Amino acid sequence: MASFLLHGIPVSRGIAIGRAHLLTPAALDVKHYLVADDQVENEVRRLQDAIAAVHRNLQELWTDLPKDAPTELGAFIDVHALILSDPMVSEAPLDIIRARHYNAEWALVTQIDDLSAQFDEIEDEYLRERKYDIQQVAERVLKVLTGTALNVPPIVLDDDQPPPQMIVVAHDISPADMLAFRDRDGGPRTFIGFVTDVGGQNSHTAIVARSLDIPAVVGMDQASRLVEQDDWVIVDGDAGVVICNPSQLVLEQYRERQAALAKARKRLLKLKKTPAVTQDGTAITLLANIELPDDCPAALEAGAHGVGLFRSEFLFMGRGAEGLRIPGEDEQFEQYRKAVLAMKGRPVTIRTLDVGADKPLDQTDQTALNPALGLRAIRYCLAEPQLFLTQLRAILRASAFGKVRILIPMLAHAFEIDQTLNMIEQAKAQLRAEDIKYDEGIEVGAMIEIPAAALALPLFVRRMDFLSIGTNDLIQYLLAIDRVDYEVAHLYNPLHPAVLQLIASTIATGHKAGLDVAVCGEMAGDVKLTRLLLGMGLREFSMHPAQLLAVKQEILNTDLGVVTTRTRRILRAMEPGEIASAVEQLQAL
Repeated sequence: MASFLLHGIPVSRGIAIGRAHLLTPAALDVKHYLVADDQVENEVRRLQDAIAAVHRNLQELWTDLPKDAPTELGAFIDVHALILSDPMVSEAPLDIIRARHYNAEWALVTQIDDLSAQFDEIEDEYLRERKYDIQQVAERVLKVLTGTALNVPPIVLDDDQPPPQMIVVAHDISPADMLAFRDRDGGPRTFIGFVTDVGGQNSHTAIVARSLDIPAVVGMDQASRLVEQDDWVIVDGDAGVVICNPSQLVLEQYRERQAALAKARKRLLKLKKTPAVTQDGTAITLLANIELPDDCPAALEAGAHGVGLFRSEFLFMGRGAEGLRIPGEDEQFEQYRKAVLAMKGRPVTIRTLDVGADKPLDQTDQTALNPALGLRAIRYCLAEPQLFLTQLRAILRASAFGKVRILIPMLAHAFEIDQTLNMIEQAKAQLRAEDIKYDEGIEVGAMIEIPAAALALPLFVRRMDFLSIGTNDLIQYLLAIDRVDYEVAHLYNPLHPAVLQLIASTIATGHKAGLDVAVCGEMAGDVKLTRLLLGMGLREFSMHPAQLLAVKQEILNTDLGVVTTRTRRILRAMEPGEIASAVEQLQAL
C-alpha cells in the first residue's frame, strides 16, 4: 500500500500508532423516495419513533456513564438531548414529510443540511462548530431509521497477546459515541486515537478527546475516504498530521517519539504539587480555561491556581430553534456557584456572554452583514440590558460563595466600560434591596482582544481591576485573518511582529498601572511560546487543563533574566525568519 500524509487540526496531543477502524456515516446510506398520500402519517410516525428511541438511548448512556468517565461526556449527552428536543430537529422534518412527501430519512437530512448551511454563515468559531452537534444528533436518528448501529468490532484477546490498538477514522464522531470506544475494565486501551474529516479546536469531539487524553486530529476533510479499513495509521496530535501506511523507518521513528513522550508524561505528573516558579524564584500563576462547572476537577487535578476563563456562553448552547436560549437567573446562578464551590476557594473568572448578531438569541433578529464586526459580545449585552442584568445578578450571587471575578469581552470604548460598570452597580443595588449577599469588592476585568483596546489601554487601566489578553481574536483582528478559513489560515501568525509588540506593550502598561494581566488565548498553552511570554513580563497564564503541566515544566526550567534579555531583541526584530529562529533558540535554552 502506498504511504501518504494528511494535514488537519491538532486538538489532543500525543502520538498514536495503530490500525484504522472506519466508521461509515449513516447519511451516506440514505435513500431518497416519495411516499404515497396514504403512507405519509406512517412515515411521520416512523421518524417520531426513531427520535424517541434516540432519546431513550441518550438517557441510558447518561445513566450508565462509567464512574471514571470525563465529566464533559454527561454534559454533552445533555446537550444532544436538548438538540433532539428542539422543534427545528424534532418537528420541522415532520412538516417536510407532510408537505413534500419525502421519506423520513430524506426529510431529516434535508432539514439538517439547511440548519448546517445557516451555521456555516456564523463568524464566531465556537458557535459555528455547534453545527457538528446537530449533525451528530441527526446521525444517531438516521442509524435507527436505517437499522445500522455504531460499528464497534468485537475484540477477541489472546492471553499471550496485547490487545490490538486501533485508530477510529470517521467523517465525524459524537462525544456520546466515544463511550463505545472506551475500555471499561481498566485494562490497556484498544482505541487509542481519533481522526475526523470535520471539526475544529472547539468542537465537542475535540474537547472530549482532550479530556480522555487520546491523540486526535480533526478537520482532515478526506481522511474517511482515503484511509482504508485496517491500514496502518500514525496520528501525530502535536503536529496535526496523519500518516497512512508509513514506511518501516517512519514507523520506528514515531515509536521512539511515542516512548519518549510516555516517559515525559510520567515526569510531568510529578509536577502537580510543585509551585510554578522560575529558576530565579519568580512565582507564576497558572489558571485553567473551562466551559462547564464539571471541568473544575480536571483543573484542580492539573494543579491550577484557579479558573482564568469560564466561557459562560456554553450555558446558552443547544437550547432552542437557533441553538440558544436564555437560561434564567437561578439556573445560571446554580452553575456559577457549582464552579465556585468546586474550585475550593480558588478564584473563578467568569466571562460574560460572548455571542451576538452572528448568532441571535431571537431567531427573528436580522443577521449582520459582517457579524465579526457587528453587534456581538459586550455590544450585544449592552443592547439587551435585561439579558445582561440577569447574568450579572447570577454572577454576583455566586460571588457570595467564593472568589469570583467578572471578565467583559470585546471592549473597545470608554463609554462601553462605563455603561458596563453602571450595569454592575445596578445589579448590586437590586441585590442589596432584596437582601441577597454578594461580594461587594468583586473585581471587574477587560478582555483585550481588539487592537483599539490594546492601543488605547490607559482608558482601560483607569477603570478596570485586571486585564486578560484574548490572543485568538486579537491576532485575527490585528491581521484581518479568519484562522478557520483554510484559504488564509496560513497567514494567521502569532509571531507576527505587530502581534508580539502589541501583547508586550499591553502587559507592560497593565503592570505599570498595578493591574494583573493574563493571557487566556491559545498562546498561553503553547509551550513553544512560554518563555517568550515570560520574557515579555507575563506572570499569569490561563489554558486548557491538559496543557498546564507542560507549561509548568517550561517555567521551572526558565532563567527569567536570560529570556527577558533575549525577548527584548526579538521584539525589535521585523523579519519573520529572524523572529522564528530567535524563538526556537529561546526554547532551546
